[in-house]
Amino acid sequence: MIRTSDEVAEALGAGQAVVALESTVLAHGLPRPRNLQVGLAMEQRVREAGAVPATVGVLGGVPSVGLSRDEVERMAMADGVLKLSTRDLPVPVARGSDGATTVAATMWLAHRAGVQVFATGGIGGVHRGEDRDVSADITELGRTPMLVVCAGAKSVLDLPATREALETAGVLLVGFGTDELPAFYSPRSGIPVDVRVDDAAQAAALWRAHRDLGLPGAVLLCVPPPEEHALAADEVDGAIASALEGARAAGIRGKEVTPFLLRAVAEATGGRSLEANVGLLLNNAAVAASVAVALAEGAA
Repeated sequence: MIRTSDEVAEALGAGQAVVALESTVLAHGLPRPRNLQVGLAMEQRVREAGAVPATVGVLGGVPSVGLSRDEVERMAMADGVLKLSTRDLPVPVARGSDGATTVAATMWLAHRAGVQVFATGGIGGVHRGEDRDVSADITELGRTPMLVVCAGAKSVLDLPATREALETAGVLLVGFGTDELPAFYSPRSGIPVDVRVDDAAQAAALWRAHRDLGLPGAVLLCVPPPEEHALAADEVDGAIASALEGARAAGIRGKEVTPFLLRAVAEATGGRSLEANVGLLLNNAAVAASVAVALAEGAA
């Protein structure tokens, strides 16, 4: 059921470094044409660091690990692309349609193709507000073995509650050059991680031990956003508070909440949050590739 591109399959077969990338950032996370530019740039960052990129998505009903440039462009520019968590995967498969994979669905498909490292922007988690909606990313992180490189959880979420949910799910939080959980747009949240590593070799050793022990679930490697793109926490919090009021007034719920909030925050910050998002996406792709290369070298 899962198609793996020739390049990705050959790299995996040869024990080379491979990094999975999600497609929701292409179809739903960034405005056009910036989404396509960033998607291609993330793949390029992975290649420059010595690994093979494997963008994941569903095209014409076929779950695919490793999209061609034309397929990446199709995912970024086509209208009506479904947003897929793991539970949603049967829908485009049954209907022969296109779908962009979230963190959860990307992990599920990439793991089954044999990929161990995945780079994203920020994971989903526990939403702010009275309904306390919890992203399916938390469930998948608790059950699918994958080293996930991110800038923490998206800052529009309830970060303390998300940290507790990750702990309950058994997900190890690792700071990459930091002792606290990054807050997506901001490098610091005041929330401690479980353990710190300071380079790709240390991160690879930690993941190798997790894998060799046969532990379930993911290890979350949390990378602060690049300093030149980071935003002050108080500015972000103010923008998020206004965005949440807008979401409630508009009756936005479920999987549409996060894209709505990210767009609203981008408007409130004059586009600087968008630049921070792009900066951390590219940085995370490079860090993930460096860890994947260290893993491959350690297995050689």
